[in-house]
Amino acid sequence: MRVAVIGQGYVGLTISSGAISAGFEVVGIDKSQKVVQGLNSGVSHIEGIGDEKIARAISQGQFRASSDFEEIRRSEIVVIAVPTPLNKAGEPDLSLLKSAMDSIAPFLDEESVLINESTSYIGTLRNVIAPQITSLNSKVKHFAVSPERVDPGNKSFNVKNTPRLVGGLTEEASNRAVAFYSSFSDHVVKVSSPEVAEAAKLLENSFRFVNIGFVSEFAKLMNTMGISVSEVIAAAGTKPYGFMPFFPNVGIGGHCIPVDPLYLQKNAIDNGMISRYIKLSEELNREMPKYCVEGLEALYGKLSGKHVLVVGVSYKPDIPDTRESPAEFVIKELEKKGAKVSWHDPLVEIFNGQSSASIAGDYDLALVLVKHQVLDMGSWSKKPVYCINSTASEPEWIPILGSSRGK
Repeated sequence: MRVAVIGQGYVGLTISSGAISAGFEVVGIDKSQKVVQGLNSGVSHIEGIGDEKIARAISQGQFRASSDFEEIRRSEIVVIAVPTPLNKAGEPDLSLLKSAMDSIAPFLDEESVLINESTSYIGTLRNVIAPQITSLNSKVKHFAVSPERVDPGNKSFNVKNTPRLVGGLTEEASNRAVAFYSSFSDHVVKVSSPEVAEAAKLLENSFRFVNIGFVSEFAKLMNTMGISVSEVIAAAGTKPYGFMPFFPNVGIGGHCIPVDPLYLQKNAIDNGMISRYIKLSEELNREMPKYCVEGLEALYGKLSGKHVLVVGVSYKPDIPDTRESPAEFVIKELEKKGAKVSWHDPLVEIFNGQSSASIAGDYDLALVLVKHQVLDMGSWSKKPVYCINSTASEPEWIPILGSSRGK
């Protein structure tokens, strides 16, 4: 079977890798010439997908990357895995998805199954994708959705052992999509409609969004009372049922949690209501960078004129992914306080147009947002090091959240 995957980022390349493992002929489409050239040279840009696998698939004629959408001709399965971010107003932005559909449509045929993995609001497959594609190519009949479940850097769960959800507009589309994913995923669940699959994806990450907001608020209360929030969470975590630990941090980042709940909020607004939980959680999560910088100033003293090194700008440990990273907002809050800010991250080369600074520079203090395993502070001078929470601290580091600062 011939498979085309549109977008070769974290989600798209993961699916390409799975399809390669199943023995399919795979073409990966991406608009970035850098990505295409790298993949065709046998180099993976995504952690967890080895260069050896890509190079071997290319040498065997099983995989190639291209920026030419015509390469998808005769593909039985076409998977869309492009970003669906928020615009500057915080509203769903489907421009990349719609652009991909315009490029895809001419090269599909009556046997093609078009599967959307890009996260979007409920009804996107039925009300946006299918109408746009069929208006451009009436031969296309088969549409399904299988929302992505990719957690960058997770060494326990991958494309093989993470269950998949599949919902199609027709029984045939559902069955063919299930057959495709079952070839490289251990557990594929067919649901009754695309809307169920789309809603499940939004529920998964809205659950995390709301609970992160709650634990962030809880951390503020514990700090005010002089109680270690980390110890409280650990104590509550001893209960073997009815509790799931969430941990306060400087904010939320990544390709899902900051974005998906606001897609669900769009559905709520379109149906004449608003999710108060999502609205409040968004406010709480957005407040955390400012709260943490104020906590830093309370511990250190005035930041005006001080040179602060922010350590770790990816959105979580041990990956170079900076999408929606809260580090951007922390840096802005530090600059509002009058601080001069540099940043260091051993995994990130460029962030907001700037390069990673040396640990050995002339700084007044460091603020560790993300502690990568490869982080080496050995050349740091004996100046204060603050971290966001005590779970990430070393003995000489001063935690901002999780500390017992007193009232």
